Amino acid sequence: MRHQKKGRKFGRIRGRRKSFLNSLYRNLIMAERITTTEARAKEIKPRVEKLVTLARKQDLASMRILLARLPKESALKLYYEIAPRYKDRRGGYLRIIKIGAVRKRDAAPKTVIEFV
Repeated sequence: MRHQKKGRKFGRIRGRRKSFLNSLYRNLIMAERITTTEARAKEIKPRVEKLVTLARKQDLASMRILLARLPKESALKLYYEIAPRYKDRRGGYLRIIKIGAVRKRDAAPKTVIEFV
């Protein structure tokens, strides 16, 4: 049984999974919209929303935390460009849109994840 086993493994060991998810965060922040599978989108949505909430504080401590968790260019874009857009919004910064297509090799449903 998988009681209290949170998160998806994506067929990767821990270090590679962490690196894979970090690259997804970076790509989403830099492009502001990516096409990916439904499982990947559902996995990164709450984590990126927490980073946006952190960046909304606009203080030095949150900037340093973002720099520790993200590559420099994506942390700066999140802090200076994306977070100020949502200063009056109470949450729900990302949306997942199912596009109805499936990936050819394994029929995984594809989605678009983007900032609102």
